[in-house]
Parts: sequence; C-alpha cells; structure tokens
Amino acid sequence: MSSSVQRKRVRKSPEARRAEIVEAGAAVALTEGLECVTLRRIADELAVRPGLISHYFPSVEDLVAEAFGDAATAELDRLLPETADGDTPARHLARFFAHATGETYDDISRLWINARHLSRYRPVLRGRVAEQESAWRGRIEGVIREGVARGEFRTEDPRATAIQILVVLDGLGAHANTDTGDRPAAVTRMAVTTAERELGLATGTLDAPDPAGPPGP
Repeated sequence: MSSSVQRKRVRKSPEARRAEIVEAGAAVALTEGLECVTLRRIADELAVRPGLISHYFPSVEDLVAEAFGDAATAELDRLLPETADGDTPARHLARFFAHATGETYDDISRLWINARHLSRYRPVLRGRVAEQESAWRGRIEGVIREGVARGEFRTEDPRATAIQILVVLDGLGAHANTDTGDRPAAVTRMAVTTAERELGLATGTLDAPDPAGPPGP
C-alpha cells in the first residue's frame, strides 16, 4: 500500500476567494499599475479561469476600484498604523515621515498618480479615491489630535494641518516617475518642515533618529 496520500483540493469560501482576488489585484496595481488589473491578468496570477474572476467581479471597474482601495489601505496601515505601539504622537508621526519621504514610498505615490488620472474617466474608481483620501487624512488628523490632547502639538485646526501635510507629500510624490537623485535635502524634508511649523515644534522634532527600516506588513 502506497504511503503517499492524495492531496484533496480545498474549496475556498466565497469570502476567502473574493479576498484572494482583491489581494492579487492590489499587488498588480501597486507594482504594475491599475491598467494591468484585468480579469485575465488576475486569473493568470491566481492560475484560475477568467470566468471565476468575472463571477465575483462582473465589471472590471469594480475590481480596479477594490484593488486600489485594498492597496492604499494596506500602505496606510504599514506607514501609519492605527496603534502607535507605545510611541508618543510625535514619535508616531516621525516614523511615518521617515518612510513616506524615501524611495519605499515611490510605489504608493505612483499608484495615487495612476488612480487620480484614471478616476477622471472611471466613476467607481473616483469614489474609491475620495474614500482613501478621507481615510489617509483622518489617520493623520487622529495622530495630531492625540498630540494636541497630550500637549505635544499646538494647532487650532488639526484637520487643516493634516491636509497641508498630505498636499506637500502629494506634491513630492508627483515626481515619483522622474529622477529625484539631485533633490536638495530641504525639499525632501518639506513635509516634515511643514508639520513642525504647523504643530509648533522645534526643527528636528519629527526627524526619526532610528526608524529601524521599513515597517512590516
């Protein structure tokens, strides 16, 4: 009698299968662009028939929007987790800037450029872009409000300060597709400088002395 046991094929639940499709779409969106998120491309990625993908996403526009939303949410959680793990608000924000102003941020910058361009013609994606803009703004605003409550930050309008920070980051991110190797340090640091000024902090307060590498997934 053979000691080998035939491996049974595991049937995934609809929820698990849908999540798998969205995750694959998010990975493709982040590394290749939203235009590459097609039913056939994701089917090839998962080694399934395109019909299975269309069963969960009859419209590719819905899959593109979901893929963008999943990728943007995952990057936000990676760069600025909801829980600070014991960090003060200033340290929490400093770690965010340490990773949001380097090369590791380029992929998400490219994704945002891509999504905002395509959203001009894709209403479903446009709605998801608006949701993510609100989520990113809200996450930063939450850290700022906590810092104000603890007496670390001083600002009369945390929401406006969060928007200013994101505007500067978006402006810097707009150059993700071009060579920025000769960018002056003062330009690279513009988002940090803006935050320190608007939060009433001394220069250097939001410089993370030891960001310990990119945050984990």
